[in-house]
Amino acid sequence: MPPTMMDVLDLWAELGEVEHVSVDFLLPTGLYIQMEVPREATIQHIKQLLWKEAAGYPLFTLLGAMEGHMFECVNQTAVHEELEDETRRLCDVRPFLPVLRVVTRSGGHNERLLDSKIGVLIGKGLHELDSLQDQEIKDFRTKMQQISKEKIQRIQVMSWEEWLRTHFSPQLEVGQVDGMIEKLCEDGIKVTMHYDQSQVCTVRTLLELALRKWANTHGHNNSSCLSDYILRISSKLEILFEEHPLIQYKVYIFFFSIPLLCLSLSSQQQMHTCVWDVQSQFKITLVRGIKVNTEESAKVYVRAGLFHGAELLGKPAVSSDSSGRLEHLWNTTLEFDVAVSDLPRMSRLCFAIYAVMDKVKKQPKSIKTPHSKYQTIRKHYPIAWVNTMVFDYKGLLKTGDVVLYCWSSFPDELEEMLNPIGTVQTNPYTENATAIHITFPEYSQISVIFPPFDKVLSFFFYLYLCTLGMFVFLLDSGESCRDGQRKRLSPHGSECLHHSYNKDSLKEIMDREPLSQLCENEKDLIWTLRYDCRENFPQSLPKLLLSVKWNKHEDMAQLQALLQIWPTLSHRDALELLDFNYPDQYVREYAVNCLRDMSDEELSQYLLQLVQVLRYEPYYDCALSRFLLERSQLNRNIGHFLFWHLRSEMHMPAVSVQFALILEAYCRSSIPHIEVLKKQVEALNKLKAVNALVKTGAVKSKARTKDSHLKEAMLTCLRQSGFTETLSDIHSPLNPSVLLAEVNVDRCKYMDSKMKPLWIVYNNKLLGGETLGIIFKNGDDLRQDMLTLQILKLMDLLWKEANLDLRIVPYGCLATGDHSGLIEVVSSADTIANILKTSSNMAATAAFNKDALLNWLKEKNSGDTLERAIEEFTLSCAGYCVATYVLGIGDRHSDNIMVRSTGQLFHIDFGHILGNFKSKFGIKRERVPFILTHDFIHVIQQGKTANTEKFGSFRQYCEEAYLVLRRNGNLIITLFALMLTAGLPELTSVKDIQYLKDSLALGKSEEEALKQFRQKFDEALRESWTTKVNWMAHHIAHAS
Repeated sequence: MPPTMMDVLDLWAELGEVEHVSVDFLLPTGLYIQMEVPREATIQHIKQLLWKEAAGYPLFTLLGAMEGHMFECVNQTAVHEELEDETRRLCDVRPFLPVLRVVTRSGGHNERLLDSKIGVLIGKGLHELDSLQDQEIKDFRTKMQQISKEKIQRIQVMSWEEWLRTHFSPQLEVGQVDGMIEKLCEDGIKVTMHYDQSQVCTVRTLLELALRKWANTHGHNNSSCLSDYILRISSKLEILFEEHPLIQYKVYIFFFSIPLLCLSLSSQQQMHTCVWDVQSQFKITLVRGIKVNTEESAKVYVRAGLFHGAELLGKPAVSSDSSGRLEHLWNTTLEFDVAVSDLPRMSRLCFAIYAVMDKVKKQPKSIKTPHSKYQTIRKHYPIAWVNTMVFDYKGLLKTGDVVLYCWSSFPDELEEMLNPIGTVQTNPYTENATAIHITFPEYSQISVIFPPFDKVLSFFFYLYLCTLGMFVFLLDSGESCRDGQRKRLSPHGSECLHHSYNKDSLKEIMDREPLSQLCENEKDLIWTLRYDCRENFPQSLPKLLLSVKWNKHEDMAQLQALLQIWPTLSHRDALELLDFNYPDQYVREYAVNCLRDMSDEELSQYLLQLVQVLRYEPYYDCALSRFLLERSQLNRNIGHFLFWHLRSEMHMPAVSVQFALILEAYCRSSIPHIEVLKKQVEALNKLKAVNALVKTGAVKSKARTKDSHLKEAMLTCLRQSGFTETLSDIHSPLNPSVLLAEVNVDRCKYMDSKMKPLWIVYNNKLLGGETLGIIFKNGDDLRQDMLTLQILKLMDLLWKEANLDLRIVPYGCLATGDHSGLIEVVSSADTIANILKTSSNMAATAAFNKDALLNWLKEKNSGDTLERAIEEFTLSCAGYCVATYVLGIGDRHSDNIMVRSTGQLFHIDFGHILGNFKSKFGIKRERVPFILTHDFIHVIQQGKTANTEKFGSFRQYCEEAYLVLRRNGNLIITLFALMLTAGLPELTSVKDIQYLKDSLALGKSEEEALKQFRQKFDEALRESWTTKVNWMAHHIAHAS
């Protein structure tokens, strides 16, 4: 056991010299037994020890068989937990106190065991979901359980090929095979059968040749059926089984570089009143405020607004003021200038509680005012906010009393202190939360319901016929209708106004980037020409949706009808419709339907955003959650990352219930995957314990312990049987096709940074596998790194689609929990700082040695290999210059830029993006748009000062790469916009995305944009000396 490095703050996290812990056992016979048991023993083993000990106590015969009992404890969240899964270790169960009660098992052991495993896996006990008295949750879980049973039945009748596609779907490269051959292969692909094959050789052809050679080598007649065999990559769990050329499989590329209608039954409609038939303004009663903590002198108000997405449907309503310390009584009616009949289905009611206080400010003396004056300034202080839907999940208008528990954290720059983009879930921490008590009125003696889809369409046809009749009447009578009336009612308004509208103006509006603001005249033009938009600009649907007057149910009905004949959008265009600005249920269903034929590879590319926009879904059962569950059940890789993207945010109270429900549904439909994921969760918990040991020891080591002793303590901990077993034979969370066999303890270490990340080296179990490294971080939020790397991967994809391979290295990064996660270690790579330091004995001069980098590449390569390495460096440097400029990646120093021995340059650590550059004393430390130092140029020019041809090629790569990204600027902006509610530190509002618009010059012509980039390129080259000065300061500060 390692030496003790921490005080005993947590019994189960203690990694001291004590191998046993004293546990109190409470038996159902009324007896109490205290025993010393191993900390790392399984629950099953502890039960066996207890039964053996209890045999010597009275009443043992009344205890009965061991199999009929299980343990119960109070867990770390102060909840009773039944330990159905007896394969768990006691130190992983982590009871609040070492007390276990023996209880008799009830029926349904297998189901209870599954519930227990799922609860541990997702980080939220299912008993917590059971205890929630919410009919929507119960209905969703019932539906998902039925779907899971049907899915399991389908799996049981799958052919082996279908099963392979589900578990090992191959990853394919985009683009034409011919282009890949020219770019990547000149001499053929070498396979492990030791002969060369054509680049376009297919899997079936290679399999036939392999079987033939095997038969000849072993002297057997090959009587086996070809379909009895598959090809597997030797170092990964990746299967090649579909008929594609070998060159198209991503693994080879890597190795070479070494309208859905929702109808309701008519019988159900008779039990409700349609909301369109209610003749009243929408209103609520504000009863009181609870636990509104303010000063007694403050006046407290409540502001309320009706929203559809980000659009305010009418003027906000404000309560009268109230004074008091904690409780505030209003009993007042808040009426809105929106009719009940015009309420959209996805209307949400947003509240803000705020205090108004008068502050007296003393004005300084001046020549005109020799005496000091006092000025009273009235200030508004936000206290809490909360949102709720107007209709429930069944489409019924809410009625009766509701207590809404509020959130106290306010995003920046809220419009009128209302937060419509926030969650519609109330604060689960009700004990101390501010709350408001409101009452929804009853507008009818029976329930009021939003009309089903068939009635919406019927209403549209009614409007259509009425409009035709009106135009016939006007033509016969010679009268003219009001222009606005004609615009909003005519299904073919564009035909009526074809002489007056300007198509060029419409095209200019449609070509604008996402998130651009539309004025009212532009919205009217788009709505008037909606059929022209459908025919000529189908990708303009988002702008049309922003032009609909959602507080007019006539317009809403016309839009829904038009949506049924709208062309299917491309996958990339459809993503924008999942933004918060488009909350309509049928719009989001349309968007999901556009994504249904998306390949698994493309879906994986956008999975991070698709998980985040689940936050925008007001109801648990929605098209997006069903779509993600369906696709994850058909492809285990997608299921793997869906699981981790959801589980990593289970600590967030606003989404914990929603994400837990989706995780439960996935686990129930993918039971074989539970054990695989469970082992990963357990391994991460062990790494977290080791990291805690290192952190605590590091604090004390300054006074008493040397770093070598701390490292030895870490390695000794990793050698413990409980750690070696848990950390062995796991599928890598970063890449589930990689099997991590065992930890190579001697090569593990911790890194010298504040959070002491762990550098863990694994041996790859599969044939031909080498060691690989992962970095475990605990205390750093990796979600921003994960987003940046995802965008880098997308940029690499876009460039390859344009036949421009810039050799990007988008290494793996995965957030796995609250400020914790994993990072892939890129093999055979070193930092620029280390490369420079090895060339000089002084940190101050190392930064200015322009030959160091080229000499390092020469040491690693020679002859043709060196030429190829310089080409790799040139391409990758161009890619990262453009990428870091477009994304505004800051804090670039020589320790977060690395180079592989093959020549590929790449950046790491993306703590500052979107132009948030570091500054000191108000002066920006980074004065260049991207890093392009003279030692980089020295490598690109192959060490020749006047090699303008190579430098010209490099510059051309940069310009081509920039234009490719600019042509796909809308997609990049959309992906960032979909992450606005993720809580990333430097992506909190639409204003943060403005940097992307500026760097991509989306408001300019291509010629103007290219001119702007060339100016930035010249600036980076001209001011590169400032980068070198920063690097020198960095080297001196970190010199050991």
